[in-house]
Amino acid sequence: MSQLVFDPSKVMDIDFTLRTEYHAELERVRASRKVLKELTFTPSLPERGYNGRTLHVDVGTLAVAEKPVTAQMKDVFVGGRGFGLWYLWNAVKPTTRWNDPENEIIISPGPVSGITQYSGTGKSLVVSLSPQTGIPIDSNVGGYFGPFLKFSGFDALELQGKAEDEVILFIDGQKGVMRFERIEGCPEDSHVLAEVLTALYAEDDADRVNVSVVSSGAAARNSLIGMLNFSWFDQRRGCIRLKQAGRGGIGTVFRDKKILAVVCRGPRIKPDLNHVADKEVLAQTAIKYHMEIRNNDPHQCMMRRNGTAHIVEIMDAYDLLPVHNFQYGSHPDTNRIDSAYWQQRCTQRTSDGCWYGCSMACAKGADGLVLKTGPYKGHMVTVDGPEYENAAGLGSNCGVFDPDYLLELNFYCDTYGICTITWGTLCAFVMECYQRGILNLERTGGLELTWGNAEADLEMMHQLARGEGFGLIAGQGVHGMKRIFAERGWGDPALLQDIGMEVKGLEYSQYMSKESLAQQGGYALTNKGPQHDEAWLIFMDMVNKQLPTFEDKAEALYYFPLFRTWFGLNGFCKLPWNDVVPSDNGTTSEPAKVPEHVQNYVDVFNATTGMKIDKDELIHQSAKVYNFQRVFNIRMGKGLRQHDVPPYRSVGPVSREEYESRAERYDKQMREEIGVDPEGKSLEEKMAITREFRMNRYFKLMDSVYQRRGWTPDGVPTQARLKELGLDVFPEVVEVVKAHGG
Repeated sequence: MSQLVFDPSKVMDIDFTLRTEYHAELERVRASRKVLKELTFTPSLPERGYNGRTLHVDVGTLAVAEKPVTAQMKDVFVGGRGFGLWYLWNAVKPTTRWNDPENEIIISPGPVSGITQYSGTGKSLVVSLSPQTGIPIDSNVGGYFGPFLKFSGFDALELQGKAEDEVILFIDGQKGVMRFERIEGCPEDSHVLAEVLTALYAEDDADRVNVSVVSSGAAARNSLIGMLNFSWFDQRRGCIRLKQAGRGGIGTVFRDKKILAVVCRGPRIKPDLNHVADKEVLAQTAIKYHMEIRNNDPHQCMMRRNGTAHIVEIMDAYDLLPVHNFQYGSHPDTNRIDSAYWQQRCTQRTSDGCWYGCSMACAKGADGLVLKTGPYKGHMVTVDGPEYENAAGLGSNCGVFDPDYLLELNFYCDTYGICTITWGTLCAFVMECYQRGILNLERTGGLELTWGNAEADLEMMHQLARGEGFGLIAGQGVHGMKRIFAERGWGDPALLQDIGMEVKGLEYSQYMSKESLAQQGGYALTNKGPQHDEAWLIFMDMVNKQLPTFEDKAEALYYFPLFRTWFGLNGFCKLPWNDVVPSDNGTTSEPAKVPEHVQNYVDVFNATTGMKIDKDELIHQSAKVYNFQRVFNIRMGKGLRQHDVPPYRSVGPVSREEYESRAERYDKQMREEIGVDPEGKSLEEKMAITREFRMNRYFKLMDSVYQRRGWTPDGVPTQARLKELGLDVFPEVVEVVKAHGG
């Protein structure tokens, strides 16, 4: 099929400032806003990356309190995700559920967050008890809110309680004013709400760059899969852009608490608001890296042109792109949604980025999309992306290869407050259930959810936003749908378990792991559920053959989850680590670790905080938080071996079609690795032999990984491991471990 071409000349010249309808919304909102409570505080700027205080807000009582950041917090939990987990641990009990008032949403940017010299330092971490998993979820997000919060004076924000009616929290870090407000009839979908609130809380048009809005959307109110949007004002386009804290349903918690938005107005950004310990080392490290991006990115991943969408064709070429609910790894229509298309569909005339000073500039924007469906039909919008996960999940995994429909799905996920990764995986599950007769027109209420039917996919999403129809069932996520379908007698529970791509209640992100044992562990052995931000080992394992033994895989599944955890403690983006690398990286002893960049991170952290860690202490810092989170999971009822078992679809072929699509590979494996001659055996016999072999191999990997991490065979950190990490000073942590044989 020929490559689709987007013609920019067909997009009318439009002013990306507030459209006419936004102006009307703004005037109505101004007239209806009501101040519920106003307080004052003293704004401050961090010293060496820390303010030394955090902010606790109860949206039910409108009570506000400041808390000190202790030396122990910095030593054990560092910041970001670590602070979030610590505050959540102290807020909840083992019996707490996601929709209890004591559950919290914690936003913490980390000590390095907000630096403008080094690329990828605008991130913040969001932590809460997940509606999908029942255990702590953490989500790494860009946008300007985290740095603005930090430069207003706070290292973290705790949101607790439940409001009686929709409430907006406004934090003015310039004036030292905090207000709780209510606005009757305020729009709730993020692309409108963020535009309106940015204009409402900015002093003037020039001040809009200093305002960031955290919001969700209509679908988050009706589902378990809601996410949070963090905004920033794109000066070049003159419009709001959004980045997402996507995983685990944090947006659902936000809407359950009746929070409509949290808005922060920060000070105008300057180069050294973090007041770092060593400006010279920071500057030297940053200049070296900016030069590397300038020289190497055009010849490596081309992140400045493509963003993460460049991975689409690579995954397809290696048979790793999820197609039709992870049944297959490639598709002949992939060229319709690969980077060659997105290069000319996403605007290239402007340098994109979701925080100041990031020369990787990978936050691409597709301008001029005219929506075909839903409440905003006919509107022309900018869509942030698509990133790889969105192109693969909303696209190939559901058989959708029309790029305009893919962008529209991406847009409505964002504005409705739906995690795009989750939606892609759950919709693919729904479509396979339709393929196999588990669902039909009667059961879906008339939605013909066949592969590639983007119109039905979108209508299911619109139903969820409206709170009706089969969309409400889809909004329960894969775990919930498996239970519902089995209870209603629609499908075999064993088959539903095999093809439902979730672990611990969280949907898989978009890599097909059947042929990579290390990646199977990289998904199912995660703390929060199968998200690639812990360990992306497919290429090391399957392509580069760098992990031949169980011990090699276990070592990778020890190191990389800890290294990647460290980004979330500090406010770093992962992408600058390995999406551009030094020219001589391939000659180093451990090229997968990108050792020069590891040293960069050590130098940036030390230059910021004044501490003197090395690359080993970096891993030790992460190990404290990682093991604490594992114990937290156990405290909340998960986190044991039984919860680390993947659906068989991620391990091997569930269906006849899957086996036959790789029959030569599987038969060869049977001869050479299993030691069984496939000749004369039925397909069912070969599939059973393959399944037994692959699952046993996965369980052996679990044993090796648990041993390397210092855990019991049931996945519990041992008391010796707690002592080694200094976590034995927390009696409740020790009690949880003792109670589970650690």
